[in-house]
Parts: sequence; C-alpha cells; structure tokens
Amino acid sequence: MELSDANLQTLTEYLKKTLDPDPAIRRPAEKFLESVEGNQNYPLLLLTLLEKSQDNVIKVCASVTFKNYIKRNWRIVEDEPNKICEADRVAIKANIVHLMLSSPEQIQKQLSDAISIIGREDFPQKWPDLLTEMVNRFQSGDFHVINGVLRTAHSLFKRYRHEFKSNELWTEIKLVLDAFALPLTNLFKATIELCSTHANDASALRILFSSLILISKLFYSLNFQDLPEFFEDNMETWMNNFHTLLTLDNKLLQTDDEEEAGLLELLKSQICDNAALYAQKYDEEFQRYLPRFVTAIWNLLVTTGQEVKYDLLVSNAIQFLASVCERPHYKNLFEDQNTLTSICEKVIVPNMEFRAADEEAFEDNSEEYIRRDLEGSDIDTRRRAACDLVRGLCKFFEGPVTGIFSGYVNSMLQEYAKNPSVNWKHKDAAIYLVTSLASKAQTQKHGITQANELVNLTEFFVNHILPDLKSANVNEFPVLKADGIKYIMIFRNQVPKEHLLVSIPLLINHLQAESIVVHTYAAHALERLFTMRGPNNATLFTAAEIAPFVEILLTNLFKALTLPGSSENEYIMKAIMRSFSLLQEAIIPYIPTLITQLTQKLLANPSKPHFNHYMFEAICLSIRITCKANPAAVVNFEEALFLVFTEILQNDVQEFIPYVFQVMSLLLETHKNDIPSSYMALFPHLLQPVLWERTGNIPALVRLLQAFLERGSNTIASAAADKIPGLLGVFQKLIASKANDHQGFYLLNSIIEHMPPESVDQYRKQIFILLFQRLQNSKTTKFIKSFLVFINLYCIKYGALALQEIFDGIQPKMFGMVLEKIIIPEIQKVSGNVEKKICAVGITKLLTECPPMMDTEYTKLWTPLLQSLIGLFELPEDDTIPDEEHFIDIEDTPGYQTAFSQLAFAGKKEHDPVGQMVNNPKIHLAQSLHKLSTACPGRVPSMVSTSLNAEALQYLQGYLQAASVTLL
Repeated sequence: MELSDANLQTLTEYLKKTLDPDPAIRRPAEKFLESVEGNQNYPLLLLTLLEKSQDNVIKVCASVTFKNYIKRNWRIVEDEPNKICEADRVAIKANIVHLMLSSPEQIQKQLSDAISIIGREDFPQKWPDLLTEMVNRFQSGDFHVINGVLRTAHSLFKRYRHEFKSNELWTEIKLVLDAFALPLTNLFKATIELCSTHANDASALRILFSSLILISKLFYSLNFQDLPEFFEDNMETWMNNFHTLLTLDNKLLQTDDEEEAGLLELLKSQICDNAALYAQKYDEEFQRYLPRFVTAIWNLLVTTGQEVKYDLLVSNAIQFLASVCERPHYKNLFEDQNTLTSICEKVIVPNMEFRAADEEAFEDNSEEYIRRDLEGSDIDTRRRAACDLVRGLCKFFEGPVTGIFSGYVNSMLQEYAKNPSVNWKHKDAAIYLVTSLASKAQTQKHGITQANELVNLTEFFVNHILPDLKSANVNEFPVLKADGIKYIMIFRNQVPKEHLLVSIPLLINHLQAESIVVHTYAAHALERLFTMRGPNNATLFTAAEIAPFVEILLTNLFKALTLPGSSENEYIMKAIMRSFSLLQEAIIPYIPTLITQLTQKLLANPSKPHFNHYMFEAICLSIRITCKANPAAVVNFEEALFLVFTEILQNDVQEFIPYVFQVMSLLLETHKNDIPSSYMALFPHLLQPVLWERTGNIPALVRLLQAFLERGSNTIASAAADKIPGLLGVFQKLIASKANDHQGFYLLNSIIEHMPPESVDQYRKQIFILLFQRLQNSKTTKFIKSFLVFINLYCIKYGALALQEIFDGIQPKMFGMVLEKIIIPEIQKVSGNVEKKICAVGITKLLTECPPMMDTEYTKLWTPLLQSLIGLFELPEDDTIPDEEHFIDIEDTPGYQTAFSQLAFAGKKEHDPVGQMVNNPKIHLAQSLHKLSTACPGRVPSMVSTSLNAEALQYLQGYLQAASVTLL
C-alpha cells in the first residue's frame, strides 16, 4: 500500500463505515481493514490520517484502530511470521512520540497506550532513544505535552510493581533511573511551585494536579523493587512535599460530585500508598519522617466524610496505618490504651458501617457486590481496609483490642434487639467486627485457618447467626441473611461439624431467596462445605449424610438458575457440579431430568466463561456417574447431547468447541467395542485445517483423535486410505510448533500404538525424517523428552531391530548417532512414571533384542546405554532447562484466542501402553539380560564388569537378585 492520497481516502471511507450501527455495512468494512492489515505502510497510513484528517471522528477512529493493530501485531512470536515489516517498525518509532505529544488528549491517550505496548517489547534494547526523547519534552513548559510524557512513562514503568527480580530488570530500572529520576524530581519541585503561583486559578490547578498524580504514581513504580540511591539522597525533597500535599486543602479543587473522587482525593490516596510502601520496605531510612505522616494521615481520616468519593483515599489511609502498626519498631506509636480506643472508635467502627452506597450496590449491582465481597476484589473498600487494620493491631495488642471491640459488639447487638427492622445495620456491623477480630489467617480454599482464641465463634454462631437463618421468611433482612451465610463460609473450619450439618438444609432453603446476593452466597457456601476434607482426606460430609436432602437440593439449585439476574450464575453452577461430585450414585434417578435442564442451558448459548466451564463439568459428571453403573446408558447421553453439539460445531461457537470435543472423547471412551457410525461421520471434519488454527482447540482435538484411534483403529484403517495422511498432516503441523509439539507426539504415539502396522508402513520413514528435521532446526528439552518416549514406544511395538534399521535406512550409522547424542545423554530428563516405564522397556529391548548392538561398531555403546538406563531408574530426574529456552504459553500467543480449558471430570485416565506386559521394569531388565547371556555365554558379564561404574554395577546386582537370575 503506497502512502498516497487515494489510499488515505479509501481508508477514511472504510473507517467511517466501521462506525455504522448497521452490521451489513460495518462488518464488511471491518473485514476489509483486517485483510489489508498485513500490507506495508498500513500503520503509517493510519498515523498520517490521525495527523492530517480534518474530521475529528476519523482522527479518533484512526487512533483506536492503530492502537489495536499494534496490540495484535507488534510482538514477534517465535515460529510465526513477523506481522509488521521492519521499515514500518522503524518509521512508527521515529514518529509516534512527537505525534502523541502534539495530539489532543483523546488521541494522546490511545497513542500513549500504543507506545507502552511497543515499549514493553522493544524498550530499552530496540528503542534506546525513547527515554531521551521523552525527558527532553519536560523542558517544553507545556503541561499538555508534559502530561502526555508522564502518562506514557506511567504505563511503561508500572510493570516494575509486579515483575520478578532479575538482572535484566535491574539493568533496565537503572537505565531508567539514570535518565529519568533527576528530571522527574525537578519537575515535581517546579510543579509544586507553580501550584502556589496559580493557587487561585482553578483550570491551571486542575492541569498541575493531574501532573502531580502521575508524578506520584511514577515515584511508586520507580521505588517499588528497591530503594534507589537517588531517591534515598533526595528523600527530604520528596517526603516534605508529599507531607505538604497531604495536609493541603484548596476550595477550588473540591468537587460537588459525591461519587467520583476529585484530583485532590486521588493525589492524597497515591501519597498514602507511597508512604505505606516506604514504611513497609524501607522503614529504617523512612523512620524520621514516619511520625509526621502518621499524624497527617490520622487527621485526614478523622476529618474525611462518608461520601463514596473519599473511599479510595480512606481505604489507602487506613492501609497505611495497618502497614505501620504491625511492624515491631513502630509498636510504641500505638501502645497507649487511649490511642487504641481512639483508633477503634474514630477510624475502625465508622468505616465498618454498612452505608447507603453499600445497600444500593447490594440491591442493584449484586454482581459487583459479590465480586468485591467474596473474591477479595474489595481491596480498596473502607470495610476491607478497616478489617486489615484490626488484624494489624491484633498482632501486638490482641487482648486490649478484643476487649475494646467486645464492648462495641455487645452494644450494637443490644441496639439491634431493641428494634430489628430499624437497627439491622447495627447487627451487620457487629458481625463484621467479629469476623475481622477472629480472622487471623485466611485462604480462599479453606476459609479461616487461624482464629483469635479470645472470640468464641461457636457461641456467636448459635446465638446470633443460626436464628436469622432459621427464620421462615428467606426474604426478610437480606443483608443479615447474607452476613450469616458468609459467616458459615468463613468459619467453616472452626464451627463443629454437627452445627454445619444443621445449617445445610437452611442453606438449601436460602437458594430460593429473591436477593441475588443471598441465593448466590447460599450456593457458594454449599459448594465450599461439600469440598471440606475430614480425616483420611475424604470429604467431611458423606453422600449418606446429604442423602435426605438430595431432591430438594437439586430442585432448588436448578430453580435458582431461573431467578431474575441468576440465569448464568457461576456460583450456582459450581454448586451443581460439586453436588453431583459428592452425591455420585444418589443422583442417578434424577439424571434424565437434569441433563435436559443442562442442555437447555447450553442451547441458550450462555456467555460467562466460568459458568460454561462448570456446566460442562456437570455434564461430564452425569456421564461418568451414570455410565459407571450402566455403560449402555452412554447411548441416552448421545441422544440428548449430539443435536446440541452439532449446532455448536455448525455455528462455530468458538468458546464451546474445546469443551464439546472433550465431552465427545469421554462418551467415545465409554464405548467398549467399535466406534458408532455417528462418530465416524464426524471424523473427516476433525482433520480440517481451520479447526487446528485455534490454539484453544488443539489439546481437546488431539484427545478426541486419540479416543478414535484407541477405540476404532481398524475402522479408520479400512474406512478409507486418505484418513492416515490426514492424521499425519495434523501431526506434521503440530510437530513444527514449539508450543504444541508435545500434542503432536501424543497423536503420533496413539497412531503407532493402535493402528495396524501395515496401514502405517509406507509412512514410517517420512515420520522419522520430519522428526529429525525438527531436531536439527530447533532442539528443545520438551521436544527431546517427547522424542525419547516415542522412539522407545516404537521399539516396543515394532522391535529393536526395526528401530535400528529405520534409522540406518535414513542415513548410514545414524542409529549410533541417536544413541550417543540423544538417548544416552538425555534419557535422565524423561519424567512421569508411564513415560519412564516406556523408555526403560524400550532401552531394555535395544540392549537385549538388537543383534547389531552385540557384534558391530555399535557394541561400544552397549555399556554406556545400560549405565544410562540404571541412571534412569536410580538417579533423580534431570530437570535443568537451558537458559535460552522459554516455552511459549498459550496466553502468550498473539491475538485473542479462546485458551484451552481442561475439564477435570472429562479427565483421561493415565494410559500405560506397556500395561501388564511388564510390571517391574528393573526385574524385566534383569530377566532380559539373563536371557541374552544364555544366548551368548560369557559376553554380558565381561562387558558389565569391565565398563560399568561400581555404583551402577551394585544396583544391577540388586535387580538380578530380586529377579532370582544370574548372568552366565
């Protein structure tokens, strides 16, 4: 594509069409842009448009399109073609910073994002002048430009907050600090001076405070990994100014909005974060500034209102106090009983109250409320911060704090008792306080793992939680019901089992509550209780204990999915899956009805990933449980599911396809005899290249093809000659990819193991040639391990001589090269019991059933091969991986692709192709060596005694003794 006016005009017209609400116009335009994306100059045309177009809408559209193009294509992935030509890359990097800084804010943000995506890949090695170009712009004095630089720097450097320590990271941060720390500090001082100069100019202050927020965020990122020398030397400047800003109040910056935090609140929140970072990580250096910050932040907390716009500020301020109070050398700041009482009274209790905003979220935005409350994404809520502060104070002052709060809890409960319908919020706060006090350590999986000894959790449960859950009206006081259910979830390991058993029917009852939060919590609590482990690692509750409630449990769970707002409720679906898993045979009578309800759900094409995952798990469980009792029932499942599956495959519902393949594998593996014709009709479609283009499909497709080969290799071999080339074509594609080569080997191993030998004969040599080509071009540890398992499986299936002949048929003496360069040095890397067994049996065959190993130049490799086999048995696995290797994760592959989700209950049993043929590979080796020594007397003992090292010889003698044989 040339950089011509005609092309700019064409591009403008197509961009316009992508904004059209009519899909008939919009989709073809999107398709066209997609089709020209790979052309040279395409990104430069977009940049020219957003610079020169007269139409503002087109400029914004071009900037968004450009950013998304960069996001999809900039990263260079190994084994894949480079999607942006080098000339375009160079031109983009030469122009984008200037363009970003001279654009209006809306476009500036898009280009800033694009720079940080490019920077993540190219900075600093491939883009060394980026920093210089940015720092030079600080001199411009134009805060539109300066804020553009700061915003870009923030998106580039914020990854330092979560990257693992490495030399590469340190080198990069040092480079950034050398170029950036001083200009940033000078800018910080200059901006603060300008704030004084323009103290009465509201619009100037807004721009300056936006800069200060970004500068404070950059300070956090640059100081996160370690305390840089520069910032240590300039701590006075930064801390004094931070302290001044914390105590600043300018009427011009106050907002009327009660919901949205203003610039002043955002800046103070970030400063609290910065102070907490220093207090936690660099307490020695920060010690002399700390008391000032504690006072300032304390005053801030006591004077800040309850409005939502202050939530982030208050929670960050409380988190600062929490991080300080649990460090031993600040203990003295909190020791005084009056200080503790004051903190409890003025900071903790007020911030634990259930506010009108919480009530609104509970009723109208339940999904967000649940996410914050259950999943711990309430990190920036007042309640969570207050809870953390209680925990922090309890570290050194558990007794006094528990004493102070017990008084509050009792008075709150008394207030509630006087008039429950008016004072229910008092009880809510009391429950929250008890929970905060009692929780010392907590995990998502186990709830509370360590509790405060001074709180009697069972007594509180019996007196204050159970009565709410026992009340007949499940819709009364929904917040308290949710609190009670959450209490069971959190303290499930502290409350005795008999009390939990009493609560199960109550929880089942609350699945019918109208409140989304209440019925979701009920489902989640049941799911958590059903996963609890008792003695011997068995589930705490047995199927027999839950049996009396089976019908009502299943009915209410499925009914809950019909309640408004819960048609795709992942917690309910997870509870359904867990109930199936716990109850096993007890659900068989209900399965016909349940599977109908699940398929109806599937037909509705739900869109929530977790919900879908648990739904497919529940389907797999239904199949497993029923077919275990009655294998013939598989036909009923096929009748129920195949129509829906066909529809999913025909409509190409991408996120469901990997699941469908896994369920089909499970169904197919349940058949004991040949493959039904309905599956064979599908077989050719599974080999279509388009299905294999999507990374997410690959593991499930390979599994399904393996099931076909296992159950119907003869049918496949006789059905048509073109099936095997199709399978091998898939293998060839997979083997070429570093990410999926192991899947290629899974398929190849199944072909070798199950297909009739004559059907594979003509392709064998070609298979090995492909493997050797890949070994030559790109030898990774993962490939070597898979290759070793394959050649040993081949040796078991076709014989040791056949393996030697095929190698030497490709190139003379190649068999020796493979032994010397691959098998002997690398066999130690093989992991997994079945894989090790395959290799042990294969190598034993090479040692004892391959004549050339005894009477050609290969004989010199016999003892080293035996030595390496004994090493495989006795030495620890060699799990070293060369430095230059890093495996590409599915998540790292470019573009959006549905990643593969493994269904636990569709799981394939580990298959051992050696099976009963060899139970103990060490005994098998001893017996095979005995047999070989009988055939050629005297040879084996002399080879063993002269060349095997002493330790290996000792192990070998142990095997011979265990097998009761000797070497002749």
